[in-house]
Amino acid sequence: MGADAQGLGRYSLGIGDRFAHEAEAQLAAFVEAARLGVDVTPVWNKSNREHLVVGSEPASVRAAAAAAVRALDWQAAYFVDADHITTTTVEHFLEPCDFFTLDVAGAIGGPAAVEAVEAFCARHGELTAGVKVAGIDAPVPMSRKTTARVARHYLGAVAAAGDLYRLIAAHCGEGTFLTEVSMDETDAPQTPAGLLVILAALADEGIPVRTIAPRFSGRFNKGVDYVGDVAGFAAEFAADIAVVRHAVGAYGLPEDLKLSVHSGSDKFSIFPAIREAIRRAGAGVHVKTSGTTWLEEVIGLAEAGGDGLALVQDVYVGAYERREELCAPYASVIDIDPACLPTPAAVRRWSAAQFVAAVRHDPRDPAYDRQVRQLLHVGYKVAAEMGDRYTELLLACRTSIARNVTDNLFERHLRPLFIDDQPTRRG
Repeated sequence: MGADAQGLGRYSLGIGDRFAHEAEAQLAAFVEAARLGVDVTPVWNKSNREHLVVGSEPASVRAAAAAAVRALDWQAAYFVDADHITTTTVEHFLEPCDFFTLDVAGAIGGPAAVEAVEAFCARHGELTAGVKVAGIDAPVPMSRKTTARVARHYLGAVAAAGDLYRLIAAHCGEGTFLTEVSMDETDAPQTPAGLLVILAALADEGIPVRTIAPRFSGRFNKGVDYVGDVAGFAAEFAADIAVVRHAVGAYGLPEDLKLSVHSGSDKFSIFPAIREAIRRAGAGVHVKTSGTTWLEEVIGLAEAGGDGLALVQDVYVGAYERREELCAPYASVIDIDPACLPTPAAVRRWSAAQFVAAVRHDPRDPAYDRQVRQLLHVGYKVAAEMGDRYTELLLACRTSIARNVTDNLFERHLRPLFIDDQPTRRG
């Protein structure tokens, strides 16, 4: 598909669309950013897990994206991401996708062979003493012991990424797709020293990685704001930008390699830190969002009232009754206290305005309920099981839903990340 011919650009945003109805409304937000002179590349992403839950195929994401591009006459680049794929799930993504997020979480921490660790340390003597990195005041503390420890933890995952990359390249062809490597699903954040080792190893493996997703400090819970030390994140993010730039020069990685922030939906408190860091460094960033669009569908349906409100009340009730099942796959990225959830009977009595206020991510509104929002985030399986009842109402409530989807992506994500710090308007 010629991905390298266009490139990802400096700024890009991953956008999920679980039911493949919102691509045009999503793209309208990028059109608005471009109108203001800021180019952001849309990357439609959907994981194998989401396809299984919804009962869709990866080709549906490509079809929806292409239809939106035609409808809005979008002339710039766009991509379709095989999100968090592995060697066992990649097959159905090979034809429709031109961006691949390599998920090697299962191999992180699997002790690498002693011989592999020794060989890495021998190749990279520059990583066995302090490393001067432009943009970081003091040399990054390194020693042979430190490098060997990090290599033992990550070399197996890098090798798995290499195997998966070559599998994709054998089918799609070198230079026809973009590659992201996800290293965020691990217990502890990577230090600058750890990220340096990972990037050197990816270069050794011959992976032309374009985005790298490290683990940052704090919690990146699904659908709600960042939980953690914002100032600490800002310092960490700026240091990681410096490490990426150093690795590009030191190891011949692609010039446009940039950081990727996973579960980036709705992380409003750190968006200013990200914007300031990339502007100061002249760097780019990829921010991956997903379920925020599904939640805007819920909001749009509720706002429409009538059958739309009744449906989302049913979704909440189903999610409440099945919360252990629905939360289990997302246990590490949600934080729900069941005792704080309103009862199904209470939600049945909510008006459209009450439902919208509880779910819309506006922390200034005292009615906003992060517990409800998180539960609905993982409750899309309930909507999927409704089949035609859900998708027909998406069409019937098109105006309300599209307005909310576009407003959320532009005002709450694209604007604070890439444009300015204007306060977000209520949708």
